[in-house]
Amino acid sequence: MPAPRIVVLAGGVGGAKFVRGLRQHCRTVWPDGQGGTTALITVVVNTGDDLWLAGLRITPDLDSLLYALAGVNDTARGWGRAGESERVSGELTAYGVGWPWFTLGDLDLGTHIARTALLKQGLPLSAVVERLSARWPLGVRLVPATDDEVETHVLVHEDGEARELHFEEWWVRTRAKLAAERFVQAGAESAQPAPAVAPALAAADVVLLAPSNPVVSIGTILGVPGLRDALLATPAPIIGVSPIIGGSAVRGMADACLKAIGVATSADAVGRHYGARSSGGLLDGWLVDRSDAAVVEGLTADGIPSRAVPLWMHDDTASAAIAAEALALAER
Repeated sequence: MPAPRIVVLAGGVGGAKFVRGLRQHCRTVWPDGQGGTTALITVVVNTGDDLWLAGLRITPDLDSLLYALAGVNDTARGWGRAGESERVSGELTAYGVGWPWFTLGDLDLGTHIARTALLKQGLPLSAVVERLSARWPLGVRLVPATDDEVETHVLVHEDGEARELHFEEWWVRTRAKLAAERFVQAGAESAQPAPAVAPALAAADVVLLAPSNPVVSIGTILGVPGLRDALLATPAPIIGVSPIIGGSAVRGMADACLKAIGVATSADAVGRHYGARSSGGLLDGWLVDRSDAAVVEGLTADGIPSRAVPLWMHDDTASAAIAAEALALAER
């Protein structure tokens, strides 16, 4: 198989782990002789978590992927930069600016300041991401799902009143303990995919759905007007990796998000939520964990060819093995 053109739809930390593994696998199978790969990997990243805070444009999922691929992420916390200090956040809190429960590290703030400055100069987000990515040899191309400001909001009841919270406030401040009644993509009605998205999907040999949150990561990407159509128009096989193992979310609180849309927290329920491409859904194939092997036969009978493989992303080697299985299923 020649070096493929791969498009990945991904959210934050889980998506970053998967893409690191994919990059490692591609470097092994299709090396370029310089420590990289001849495979072309484009990652379409969720921007629904983005927000303005203290005058800065924050892009949590793009930054998680950027830092992880650059090897400068904080692996202990799972987010942010390694070796961080938080003096500036302490000063902001003292002045009553920003969210005291949403801590931004000093190195991280450097990224946000640079991004905001470039946006204020008139650059679209995709061009800004390209500028920031050029600092490190990432080995993949990061592309925001949209250059437009489309933010995920959550409708909840708090203290007896109906409220609409930014997703990050619901996720970080409340730890998703307030029942989500509905997710809203504020600004989506006038948005469109970033310019590089449709061409990348049209030219792809394989499209992979990372094991990211199916509601507020992958679902938010697909909610950008025109993006789902561009995905369905690709001639490439679309292979998904389950973010649910043994009835539990691999990371975060995806179960709270799935409950809000009436989908069970199980590998087969999420697979059926995405649907078989042969029946108008998305998937040409679906990977589940070995602990969920019992659902493979039923999913396959429903038009979603599935395989049970180890899905725990303990390290890059394990993630690379998962990526290899996804590509193998696509080739079949």
